[in-house]
Amino acid sequence: MSLQKAKVLSTEPLEIKDSKWVTLKKHTYLTASTTDKTSIYESAQRLTRPANSPIDGVGIVAILEPKDSPPLILLQKQFRPPIDKICIEVPAGLMDEGETAEECALRELKEETGYVGQICGGGFAGTGIMWNDPGFCNTNLRMIHITIDLTNPPSYKTPTPHLEENEFIDNFTVPLRDLYRKCEELEAEGYAIDARVSTLAEGIEVARRWKIT
Repeated sequence: MSLQKAKVLSTEPLEIKDSKWVTLKKHTYLTASTTDKTSIYESAQRLTRPANSPIDGVGIVAILEPKDSPPLILLQKQFRPPIDKICIEVPAGLMDEGETAEECALRELKEETGYVGQICGGGFAGTGIMWNDPGFCNTNLRMIHITIDLTNPPSYKTPTPHLEENEFIDNFTVPLRDLYRKCEELEAEGYAIDARVSTLAEGIEVARRWKIT
């Protein structure tokens, strides 16, 4: 299937009783005012977070390390129905019961891309808990940092993903130092840029412009 064929055919209200993945909540909370005033807030919540997990899932910063060229970042193109666009993303996935974030990242990386990587050492395995959009939902994740040595083994030249039946993902790489410019190009071509990709690209560009090392 070509990702370019994917499109939303219809959109309609969803009854909460029919929802499998998300739900809506109404919060009554005490405001920060000097009086004991309460207010109402609405939010969306995932239904998939494992009982003993503090996070819903992981995002993966997968850095490919060729022998004689600069590092590459592994990205994906995936159609996302909520925005009716093909989105540029990092590999990611939801936690399974009993997994650590690092185990989830290695599993999802292999399933979605075919690559087998190594968790970064030196205290740089991953971030703390990141809240995706706390003004709207309780969804959260950790970003896990993984390196992929392209010199060992040679089979990495043709990695084979193992996608689920309803997954259609196009993996590609970008030189890490060119990520900001490439995001601008992809957006101009009509792709949506996931916030995790944009934030990473902006961080690299900020460090470059202000000479932070």
